[in-house]
Amino acid sequence: MSFSYREARALGVSKRRLYRWRDEGVLEVVGRGLFRRADAAAADLDLVEIARRAPQATLCLTSALVRHGLSDAIPAVHDVAVPRGRRTPVVVAPVAWHRFAPATFEVGRELMSVDEHTQIGLYSGERSIVDAFRLVADQGPELGNEALRRWLRAGGKPAELLEIGAWFPRALPRLRSALEVLL
Repeated sequence: MSFSYREARALGVSKRRLYRWRDEGVLEVVGRGLFRRADAAAADLDLVEIARRAPQATLCLTSALVRHGLSDAIPAVHDVAVPRGRRTPVVVAPVAWHRFAPATFEVGRELMSVDEHTQIGLYSGERSIVDAFRLVADQGPELGNEALRRWLRAGGKPAELLEIGAWFPRALPRLRSALEVLL
C-alpha cells in the first residue's frame, strides 16, 4: 500500500523517522512525497504514482493496446488520459497526458489492479483501437491498423467495435474502411 508524506505525518510519524525508514530500506520512494513498504508485493511503481496523483487516470492508446496484447510496441512513456478540464499532476514517471472529452471519457473504461490497494483506469481493446483511428494524425495509421488486425485474428467482433465507434463519429469512416479491407 502506498501512502503520502502528508498521510504519514497526519498519523503521527515524524519527518525524521519517515526518512530514516527510507534510508534503512524499510520504505521505498514511489514518487515525490509518495512511499510504500519495501516488502510490499511487486508492482509497477510508475502506475502506482500516476493512480495516486490522478484518480481518474486511464491508460490509453499505445499503453492500453500493449496491455491487451494488440501491439508489440515498447512505449517510452505511459499514455494516460484524463477528462478535459482536469489538471494533470506533476509526476516522476514518464507520462504523455491526453485530455479526452468528459462526455465520452467513461466509454470502454475498465479498472485494472496495480497492486493490492491501487487501481488505475484502462480503456478496453475496442476503445483503444477506436482511439488509435480517431487520433491518427498524432499516432499514425500503423498503430490502429496493426491493433485492428490482431484484434480480428483473436476473434474480435466488428459489431462491438462499431458500437464503441458510434460514440466517435469522426473516426467511424476510417474504422469502417479498415474493417472492409481486412474482412
